[in-house]
Amino acid sequence: MFSDILGCRISPATIVNTERSCFAKLEAFESEVKHLLKQFPAINLDETGMKINASRNWLHIAGTKNLTYYFPHKKRESEAMDAMGILPGYTGVATHDFWKPYHKYDCQHLLCNAHLLRELTGVFENGDQQWPKLMADLLVCIKHHADNDFLDTELIQRFSEDYDHITYFGMKENPLDPESNVQSKKRGRKKQTAAKNLLNRFIGFKDDILRFMYDPDVPFDNNQSERDTRMMKVQQKISGTFRSEQGARNFCRIRGYMSVVSKNSLSVIDSISEIINGDSLIPLLHN
Repeated sequence: MFSDILGCRISPATIVNTERSCFAKLEAFESEVKHLLKQFPAINLDETGMKINASRNWLHIAGTKNLTYYFPHKKRESEAMDAMGILPGYTGVATHDFWKPYHKYDCQHLLCNAHLLRELTGVFENGDQQWPKLMADLLVCIKHHADNDFLDTELIQRFSEDYDHITYFGMKENPLDPESNVQSKKRGRKKQTAAKNLLNRFIGFKDDILRFMYDPDVPFDNNQSERDTRMMKVQQKISGTFRSEQGARNFCRIRGYMSVVSKNSLSVIDSISEIINGDSLIPLLHN
């Protein structure tokens, strides 16, 4: 029994062997991508929901402007991050959206300033406090100087002091509630406002918010991960679910390869043909 593909008569066994060979190359390519990401000075990380057999799973994403790695897992927390195998032992800067399990790892961190700007805008527009507007303006100003290489030691020090002044002003706009020192009939801590929670984050994570100001290798935000997520969300919107864990894993492997090819300004069609023709994919990552 033979199949007629593109005018060529190819046996099913040949098709199966070609498929296995392609996936073996993609697996090796994916392993090399993960190896390179672990050595990169700064990586972007994110996670988003995905369905496998109609059950809730999570797609974990690690990437840079040139690399992409996708990893499906049943869990969202550190169990999945450990299984992904990039953050354990990583010594660079992990850029993320303040999902707390990331802070389990001993690497440095950068909180996504795009997310923080949206939160600052929301608090400012829904309240009568001024510190969120001042902080948002400061972050945008620092980014402008960083993007144009205008930062020097003196300016960095000034921006750092401005940051401290704004958080101090924020504390005055969010004084301690006298009732917080009175034992409540309800157990646990009294719930704080969105403004106070956001202010606490700016006070407690100053280094992780301003890290882009000190290190030119560190991005301002985590938008790279959001861009890497888009096509995967499109797949879920169209298909709804994967039928098996292996199917999801295969899709992630293929999509990761296509993403890396696109990021490096190469033809996706030509690169897929190279897989089928048996060419080595690893040199792509080192050019």
